[in-house]
Amino acid sequence: MRRTLYNQDHEAFRQTLREFIANEVTPYYADWEQTGHPPRDFYLKLGELGVFGIEAPEEYGGAGETSVKYEAIVAEETARAAVTFGGSYVHPSLCLGYLLRYGTERQKREWLPSFISGEQMYAIAMTEPGTGSDLAGMQTTARLSPDGTHWILNGSKTFITGGVLADRVLVVCRTSPAPADNRRVGLSILNVDARSEGFAVGRKLEKLGLRAQDTGELSFTDVKVPVENLLGEEGQGFFYLGENLVRERLTIALTATATAAAAIGFAKDYTKQRTVFGKPVASFQNTKFVLAECATEVEALQAMADRAVELHDAGELTVADAAKVKLFATEVAGRVIDKCLQLHGGYGYMLEYPIARLYADTRVARIYGGTSEVMKSVIAKDLGL
Repeated sequence: MRRTLYNQDHEAFRQTLREFIANEVTPYYADWEQTGHPPRDFYLKLGELGVFGIEAPEEYGGAGETSVKYEAIVAEETARAAVTFGGSYVHPSLCLGYLLRYGTERQKREWLPSFISGEQMYAIAMTEPGTGSDLAGMQTTARLSPDGTHWILNGSKTFITGGVLADRVLVVCRTSPAPADNRRVGLSILNVDARSEGFAVGRKLEKLGLRAQDTGELSFTDVKVPVENLLGEEGQGFFYLGENLVRERLTIALTATATAAAAIGFAKDYTKQRTVFGKPVASFQNTKFVLAECATEVEALQAMADRAVELHDAGELTVADAAKVKLFATEVAGRVIDKCLQLHGGYGYMLEYPIARLYADTRVARIYGGTSEVMKSVIAKDLGL
């Protein structure tokens, strides 16, 4: 079915991005996977391309766009090439929203120009070794210094995307004890300079997939954070996280949708070229039926994802809507990519083929940003159950 989501400006951006990926990413991607992340200057190139500032206001050096459609195009084009932009996706997709929504005018003027250029890369640190999805149970703390000039941060975080190369980290921590009847109260967000004394990057975690995306452990030992670096109101951090989960889950859904569509393309190309018993694999009825099923399921998913983008741009995408599209997108992607890998036979298990990378990279989408089980709970609650 013909999509109506994009206009000529979007397609011009797509073409520019496609050329950038072909020249600056694909030739070097195998090396990035071996290293565990792109070279640091790659993020400056993304900044020059304008990727980090698309949704930032013009007065801070951004493009002033308010649509998530450009992010959807990034997801589609990276999936089409079976690559990622390393851990940098959290920089514009997650961290920018916090800075724009909760930052003061002074903070935005100080932080956004270098954010947009890629000179200062951001990560967000929520998850802790002992808490997982239970964010209200986090143990990282920050107490105000006696003279009131800075916070003293202590604790640790894990599974932090982009954490190894990050210059600044939005750290969610407990700044006051939680009332017995509401553990969500008392969490705050601090913008922490990674060069601060006591800030340490631990292991770069070895993952099943997304191997060009650095994921690390962070620890804080009496890290001094200026009081001016508190983002938003003290004690409201948990509620800020909830407000931004809609965008995070939509981003994951868009990536999963793009990846599923790309998998079909890779399977079509492979089965047309590969011969078995003297005939192309694509000529067998089973191949045709499997790809027909996959194409139909992804078509339905694409319509749902496009509608979610439109609702988000209109400010109408609800928490339950985001949970539905993330659940459906990630589950469909898992099924479709598995079927497309099967059509590759033994070669589908070889990392030299893009389908193997997509298979490994996509598995985590049913876990991060809220597991599929959490999404079902959110949806059930919306149903009044």
